[in-house]
Amino acid sequence: MRAIQVSEYVKSPLDLKVTTLPTPSPSPDCYLIEVHAAGTNFFDLLQIQGKYQNQPPFPWIAGAEFAGIVIATPTAPKTPPRFRVGDRVFGAHQGAYATHILAPKHALLPIPSGWSLEDAAGLFITAPTSYGGIVHRANVQPGEWVLVHAAAGGVGLAAVQIAKAKGATVIATASTERKRQIARDFGADFTIDYRAADWPEQVRQLCRKHRPAGNGQAGVDVVFDPVGLIEKSLKCVAWNARLLVIGFAAGKIEKVAVNRVLLKNVSLVGVHWGQYINHEPETVTAVWQGIFDLISRGKFRSTVFSDRQFVGLESVPNALRALGTRDTWGKVVVRISDTSSKL
Repeated sequence: MRAIQVSEYVKSPLDLKVTTLPTPSPSPDCYLIEVHAAGTNFFDLLQIQGKYQNQPPFPWIAGAEFAGIVIATPTAPKTPPRFRVGDRVFGAHQGAYATHILAPKHALLPIPSGWSLEDAAGLFITAPTSYGGIVHRANVQPGEWVLVHAAAGGVGLAAVQIAKAKGATVIATASTERKRQIARDFGADFTIDYRAADWPEQVRQLCRKHRPAGNGQAGVDVVFDPVGLIEKSLKCVAWNARLLVIGFAAGKIEKVAVNRVLLKNVSLVGVHWGQYINHEPETVTAVWQGIFDLISRGKFRSTVFSDRQFVGLESVPNALRALGTRDTWGKVVVRISDTSSKL
């Protein structure tokens, strides 16, 4: 098989190289998947530079998200195999930047009807993070107002769609007019440039103008923050607001003035989706049921970046660079060119 193997940390994704390695043999407890498309994530960039919390021992294959075709089932399964040879699946497991990958059952799901392999390659991490936050943690209700930061990113566009499906009004923030238009295309009611110094006041003004008369809440009910804007967001939230801490894409971990948390009676709510499989596996099942339901009802569509195509393993470095420079929107997905089913 062909893969991007990391034998030492790199300064830039452009330093990554494609190499030829033995194709994995069928495993007692894993499925052998022929990878057709792979998703990119910011943590992939951190991992290849040695800056991520989870650093595999050298050498290891980069990448985590993928979609492909089952070409071998577990050779000694403890339970009947969930998938059969030829099934289309998507998932997340170390080693996605390769033509083949071994993945356990819990890391795989069936591709929704009507979705392509490329669409599904960017679904496994972003969609449940957003659904878990918006629905499971914040319990967004019809009529509430939701502020989604970095709304044109992968988790942001997912959050916009999920909040709208739950009957909320969505204010989306993004750094460029192109990205704000993308957020509107995916359902956002209003958009704001979060680079503007007065963006919290703009949020309050929108709420004053457009929320139902007599509501008395010049602020949003829920904040979805994958950037690190909790401190400023506290200036534009309503009484009993829930602020979802998704991540720190801006690179800085905030120190929040907790007196504001007290005075507005708000809740700061963490969302660490990657740990749910260990602590709340039943929630994982419920979240995916909710996502598949939205997809089947046409309430959730693919967020794959379409302004530019990335084809072949050789294009992974450029895809990661584009992601890192924030020159993209949605999920950046690489179509793997080698589609041979030979072992």
